[in-house]
Amino acid sequence: MEDKKDGQAVILNPYVTQADRFAMSLRHLADTFLKLEGPRERFTTEEINDMFEQVAGKVCASCENRKKCLENNRPHVYQMVYELLCVVEEYGTELNVEMKRKLQKRCIMAPRFLRETLEVFQEAKKMLVWNNKMVQSREGCAVQLDTFARMIQHATRELEASIFTDPPLEKRIKTRFKKAGIRLLSTVFFVTPQGRYEIHVTVKPEKGKCITTKAMARLLSQCASRNMSPARDERPVLSQEYCTIICVEGPCFYTMQGIAKIGKGCQKISGDSFLMTQIPGGQEAAILSDGMGSGEAAFKESAMVVEMLEELLKAGFPKETALEMMNTALVMGREEVFFSTVDMSVFDLYTGNCEFIKAGAAQTFIRHDGNMEHIYSESLPLGVVKSTAAAAVKRKLSSGDMVVMVTDGVLDALPHGEEEKLLDMIIGGTPLENPKELAHYILEKVLELGNTEPLDDMTVLVAGIWQM
Repeated sequence: MEDKKDGQAVILNPYVTQADRFAMSLRHLADTFLKLEGPRERFTTEEINDMFEQVAGKVCASCENRKKCLENNRPHVYQMVYELLCVVEEYGTELNVEMKRKLQKRCIMAPRFLRETLEVFQEAKKMLVWNNKMVQSREGCAVQLDTFARMIQHATRELEASIFTDPPLEKRIKTRFKKAGIRLLSTVFFVTPQGRYEIHVTVKPEKGKCITTKAMARLLSQCASRNMSPARDERPVLSQEYCTIICVEGPCFYTMQGIAKIGKGCQKISGDSFLMTQIPGGQEAAILSDGMGSGEAAFKESAMVVEMLEELLKAGFPKETALEMMNTALVMGREEVFFSTVDMSVFDLYTGNCEFIKAGAAQTFIRHDGNMEHIYSESLPLGVVKSTAAAAVKRKLSSGDMVVMVTDGVLDALPHGEEEKLLDMIIGGTPLENPKELAHYILEKVLELGNTEPLDDMTVLVAGIWQM
């Protein structure tokens, strides 16, 4: 099935439609989970009645005042048990003197009654805590299901919109490849929302010929009148069996990065982790994470966050979705709070735009034509609350601009109230354009101004962008 878009035939794939239905079913399931009973802080009336019956069955069954208490004065006894449970729930098992006197005055078996009540209460409390954990896990699964469903919808709709057919172009490619000694089995054309081409060709060279993928990409460029180049990690030479080669439009910008870091108290192991990686769509992501605390434990936490983010982003997950999934994974099923900040700068190598996404991270500094700009975080670190709302901030960068990302240890090492001003002077006051040299220069100057051993892990990540 085909539709027309900008004069080209866009394929309406039935598998895409089916995947979209699958995603809608997952979203409906997630919505059903979220509408179920939520976590509770207090017992229901039915649970209190059940606790009362348990205590009465254990203590009052053999008591000589059973008839007097449970038949004639049952409402008063129930009220006493209710007050006792309220006091225990709010203040713990150490009752105040007034409550003890009240209990001894009304019950001839006060010590046993109190002991049994506390035991029943503790069991019911354990069950309440367990049920709340089950609810929290269910809600976490629902969030992950919903996120996964939205990702499927995003991917299928993007795929449906990007696949197209162009018979004249396909004919030109087949003719040019045949003259060059390349056998063409199939061609699939994709176009991004920004109008950039991605061409998948299944080819093999004619017997006795050795043809590089770069040479084949040059032929594609001539046919498509676009600057096509092999995708990253593509094989260098066409194999003698049919293989699919992916060629994409070459970017207009490139980046270079540098890192400088030091552990708390000059330790070798730092709790900060970082990464610079290519992601789909002609983008590069710089990620900096600061784990809670310092040393090896903080490093394991931040390294896990960075590695998982890399995997999700490389798989094509939207940046905000990847952060949501990581946050849910950190929150769900943990007794204690373990959080990690995330500072992410994503460079579009075609347009020069940069997206800044932060979760509890320190401000980012941009050096642009000699001027300084700051990007701030307005959301909490990952792992603190069940949902995160890290919003992206976009900036248009020019050739030669520098993006400087730091962990809070760098800012904390400078005099209070002057952190930004001093870092602006350090970054903007040097002509250094090599990212690695600039990162080390910044860290050295901060340590010099701090005039003491690092009180926290300190990391500086610098990324520069240039036009080709």
